[in-house]
Amino acid sequence: MSRLLTAEEIAQQLTTLPGWQGTGECLTCRYAFPDFLTAVAAVNAVAAEAEEMNHHPDIDIRWRNITFVASTHSAGGVTQLDIELAHRIRMIAEENAATVL
Repeated sequence: MSRLLTAEEIAQQLTTLPGWQGTGECLTCRYAFPDFLTAVAAVNAVAAEAEEMNHHPDIDIRWRNITFVASTHSAGGVTQLDIELAHRIRMIAEENAATVL
């Protein structure tokens, strides 16, 4: 099982994740994509990355606005896996011309 990150470690890691917010429980970011089809394509790309990592975010789709929530449920909060997943999501969002809300 992955080690829970401290509040200080989470805060430090978030400095390299623009738009992401975090607590000891989860990391969250909401993106606006240019249109619905681009948003869904980005969700599919995130799903592929998550499957590769065997670490899956919660995803809320609202038209072209997507909210991603990462948490390591088995550990009871945020681990390095969530940080890595957030970086992968950020890269996919940037590749798909998303903006942080």
